Amino acid sequence: MNHLLFLHSSKSLLKYFFLFSTLTNKNQLNLKTTMNKALLSKYAIWLFVGIMFTTASVVKAQSLKIVPQNSTVTILGTSSIHDWESKVEHVNGDLVLSNSKQIQSLVVKIAVRSIKSGKGLMDSKTYEAFNADKNPTITFQLAEATPLRITGKDIEATLTGNLTMAGVTKRISFKTTGKVIAESEYQFKGSIPLKMSDFKMKPPTAMLGAMKTGDAITIKFEVTVK
Repeated sequence: MNHLLFLHSSKSLLKYFFLFSTLTNKNQLNLKTTMNKALLSKYAIWLFVGIMFTTASVVKAQSLKIVPQNSTVTILGTSSIHDWESKVEHVNGDLVLSNSKQIQSLVVKIAVRSIKSGKGLMDSKTYEAFNADKNPTITFQLAEATPLRITGKDIEATLTGNLTMAGVTKRISFKTTGKVIAESEYQFKGSIPLKMSDFKMKPPTAMLGAMKTGDAITIKFEVTVK
């Protein structure tokens, strides 16, 4: 009789122990699920805040483009006979200013075959020096810029970047000045002294070598962006 009572009690204890273990496991699982949900919610909130800040920065930045009809780029040089100049008929580019009016990025592109001197022979010699079929574009890519100084309507900065001509890229630095024309409209001007030989370009010659162009050239620019 006592033996039967002991078996009955043991079965009851095992039943209650199994029930307690099941409930405990369920509670632990629920607790773990709740903690995971809380953690995910925390990450989601931080992600949302990050996206909002990034979006706000992008919205405040100004993306401006060169206005070709209000921009001039001239290439000046010398020769054994007379000085010469060629004008660029097609220049385009993009400038990005931060919300604090600082230069973030700048890309300028010039089509080589848009360089015109008004003299067909000279133009063909220019395209030949650039190897225009293989290298149809002159490109300047900004690497860094000093803080843009704005005094009233006058602006000034020094730009450093990579200039690619005739398939060769060189780091250059130059100063630019200009003015604020209107809200989100600026004019920049300056000059850049270069040597054709630095870009592995052979200075053009004509008249069976009687006329030789000098190695040094100067690029003068006055561009408007808005």
